[in-house]
Amino acid sequence: MRQIDLHAVADHARFGRFHATTLFWCALIIIFDGYDLAIAGIALPSIMKEMGVTPTSAGFMVSAALFGMMFGAIVLGTIADRIGRRWAIAVCIVLFSVFTAAAGFATDPIAFSVTRFLAGLGIGGVMPNVVAQMTEYAPRRLRSTLVTLMFSGYSVGGMLAALIGKGLLERYGWQSVFVAAGLPVLLVPAILRWLPESMPFLLRTGRIDAVRDIVRRLSGSAARPEGTFVLPEADRGDDAPLAKLFQDGRGLSTAMFWIAFFMCLFMVYALSSWLTKLMASAGYSLGSALTFVLVLNFGAMLGAIGGGWLADRFNIKYVLMAMYALAAVSIALLGIKTSTETLYLLVAVAGGCTIGTQIVTYAYAGQFYPMSIRSTGIGWASGVGRSGAILAPIVIGMLVGMALPLHHNFFAMAVPAVIATIAVAFINHRRSACAVAS
Repeated sequence: MRQIDLHAVADHARFGRFHATTLFWCALIIIFDGYDLAIAGIALPSIMKEMGVTPTSAGFMVSAALFGMMFGAIVLGTIADRIGRRWAIAVCIVLFSVFTAAAGFATDPIAFSVTRFLAGLGIGGVMPNVVAQMTEYAPRRLRSTLVTLMFSGYSVGGMLAALIGKGLLERYGWQSVFVAAGLPVLLVPAILRWLPESMPFLLRTGRIDAVRDIVRRLSGSAARPEGTFVLPEADRGDDAPLAKLFQDGRGLSTAMFWIAFFMCLFMVYALSSWLTKLMASAGYSLGSALTFVLVLNFGAMLGAIGGGWLADRFNIKYVLMAMYALAAVSIALLGIKTSTETLYLLVAVAGGCTIGTQIVTYAYAGQFYPMSIRSTGIGWASGVGRSGAILAPIVIGMLVGMALPLHHNFFAMAVPAVIATIAVAFINHRRSACAVAS
C-alpha cells in the first residue's frame, strides 16, 4: 500500500474551497480577538476619568489582559498539540468573549483587572493556534500571504473597535464597547463544526477516516485516497515538544524569536494602549485621537498583507528585518511636530511596521517549526513576547505620568525595533522547516 505524506499533500495542494473555508474562520476569530484587545486602549481615557485612576495605575489595568495573554499563549498554545486545536480555539473564544463582556460591568480597577486577566487567557491562547492551523493547511507557495491575510483580521478588529467606540463611547459609556464583545461566543458551535482539525493530531489519535476526508478535500478530489498516511520524522509528535524547540540546531533561533516577539509586542501594545491618550494630550479631541487608532490599524492591515506578499517572493527573514528598521524610524518621528497629514502617514507606517510586522513574525515562526511542535513553538514565542506587552503599558504609563516631552515617549517605543532587527538577523533560516522542505 502506498504511503501518503501529509506534509507534501498540504504543501502542494491548489488553493480551493477547503482553504477558503479555513481562512474565513481563522480570520473571523482573529477579528474578534483584535476587537477584544483594542477596546481597552480606546476606552482608556473614559475609564481613567470615571474611575479616577492615574496613568501608572491605568497602565497596570491594561497590562492585566496582557499578563493573561502570556499564560494563555503558553498553556493553551502548548496543550493544543495534545488535545487538538479546534477545542483549544473554542475554549479561547469562550474565555475572551465572556470575560471581556464581564469587564463592562466592573465598577473598580480591581474587578476590571481580574476580568481582563481572564479574558487575556483566551486572547493570548487563540493566536498561536489559528496561526498554526492556517500554516499547516496553506499551500507552500501561498503560505506567508495566507497567514498574514488571515492575521490582518487583527487590524480589522482594531478598526471595528475604533469605529464602534466612536459611536458608543459618548452615547452609552465605555461599558458598552466591552459588553458588545460577548457576541462571538454564539459562533462556537459553528466553529467546532466547520473548522478542520490538525492532521498530525488526528493521525496520532487514530482518526484515520477524518485524515482521509481532509486529504480528499485538500486535493479537490471526489474519491477518498487509499494508502498509509505518514509524517516526516520532524513532524512526528513525542512526549517533550518543548525540548524539541531547542533541538536540531534550533536553540539560538528559538531564543532570537523570543527576543523579537518581546520587542515587537512591546511596540504594539505601547501604541495600542497609549496612542489615543498621547494624541489627546497633544491637543486632539477624543474623536480625532480615535481616528489615529483607525489609521494605525489600517496601516497594520496593509503592512501585514504587503509583508506577507513580499515574504512569499523574497527571503522572509530579510523582509522582517527591513520592516523592523522602518518601524524604528516611523515611531521616532511621531514625536516631532509636523502637519496632520504627515502625522497620519507616519502613524500608518508605524502600524504597518509594528502590528503588521508582528503578523509577519508569527508567519515566520509558523514556517520555522515542524508541524508536530508548531503550536508549541508559536505559543512559547508569543507567551515570552507577552512579557513585553505587559511591560509596555506600564513603562509608557510611567513616562506619561512624568509629563516628559511628547517625543521622549515615542523614542522609548522605537528602541525595541532596533533590538528586534538585530535578533531576527541571528535567526538561522537554514534550520527552518520551510528551508528544509525546499
